[in-house]
Amino acid sequence: MNYRCIVQYDGTRYEGWQKQKRTEETIQGKLEKTLRKITGEEVQVIGAGRTDAGVHSLGQVVNFHLKGRWKAEELETALNGDLPDDIALKHMETAEERFHSRFSTLEKTYRYRIRTSTEKNVFERRFVWQYGKSLDIEAMKKAAAFLIGTYDFTSFCGNKKMKKSAVRCISGIEMKEIKGELQIDFTGDGFLQGMVRILVGTLVEVGEGKRKAESIPAILESKSREKAGFTAPPQGLILVSVRYEI
Repeated sequence: MNYRCIVQYDGTRYEGWQKQKRTEETIQGKLEKTLRKITGEEVQVIGAGRTDAGVHSLGQVVNFHLKGRWKAEELETALNGDLPDDIALKHMETAEERFHSRFSTLEKTYRYRIRTSTEKNVFERRFVWQYGKSLDIEAMKKAAAFLIGTYDFTSFCGNKKMKKSAVRCISGIEMKEIKGELQIDFTGDGFLQGMVRILVGTLVEVGEGKRKAESIPAILESKSREKAGFTAPPQGLILVSVRYEI
């Protein structure tokens, strides 16, 4: 049977979503190990997005197949009882056999949080970039407008060896100021490795006055990582939601 659920996690102590040979500290690795322990089956857990080390999730969607027939609610309860406290499963259900959490995706939304106030909040330090300075938000919004649409985002990809297409469609970038914090929501059909954090770094450089909003089209056209801004820290980023037709 094919099972589908939402996975929430605090990514602070993990080396990202994707399972790796050099470490057991990945989200995918923890989920597969726990499933193997409970069901006795070797299971591949497929995630909608491969979040980087230190990045969090509110709405990561996963699916996996089991030979045995488990009631979704019972399996969810069993897994949550054995998973670390910084990983939780929500809304587990059976899905159609053809459902694939990654390839069936229509859109994903990521949120990046930046503290612009000089006042620190120690309890939020793992989930917000502690930037601590004001930014020219209007200039950043102007720059963001140039990023909305379908483009080759090679300049905003952290993997210089990637050979696949870097064409992606960003359908929306929304900025909201809340109590000394800037939240930026990015919605698109997919994101390259490190793309959101590089977009944030570039927009922050615009907000600092280090580059013009009008420079964005030239950065896209260059298809050169060196032309874009720095990579913002991982702790401010969270995968908020994934949208499907079904």
